[in-house]
Amino acid sequence: MKKVPRGLIIAISVGVLAGLTLGFFVNSQSNHEQLVFQLGPSISIVTEKIDFELGEQIYIKIVNSGTVPLTFSDASYGLKVTGLDGVLFYTPMAAQVISTLEPMEEKTFVWDQKRMDNSDSLEGIYKIIVEGFDHDNNKVKKSIVINLLK
Repeated sequence: MKKVPRGLIIAISVGVLAGLTLGFFVNSQSNHEQLVFQLGPSISIVTEKIDFELGEQIYIKIVNSGTVPLTFSDASYGLKVTGLDGVLFYTPMAAQVISTLEPMEEKTFVWDQKRMDNSDSLEGIYKIIVEGFDHDNNKVKKSIVINLLK
């Protein structure tokens, strides 16, 4: 029986560990793990997928994924859709009332891919942003990126 060189064992071990580490990093950066519950203030944005066809309705679920109530300045729950450059494309029409989202509570909005001026959105990458506040008035913010494809 031949002895396996120690250098080969070390090289394989380092490769396996590097692959696992990279895999966990890439997985944590994707929208597949949109909903993660945690202690304290936390908010999550959930869509059914990342890539949408032009004109397709996009269901956007805002979830209080923390353990404390979150407040919002209006009934849109701080929802905005922007370009990557920050240009605002959409925010729901909403009453100017203070809204609260209790822990594990969720609100769903539907974006029909219309811009604020009612024109159609173009193919590209868009950012969905939600901003609220915890009981100490600290900002709680989350964003995800989606693609609109032909």
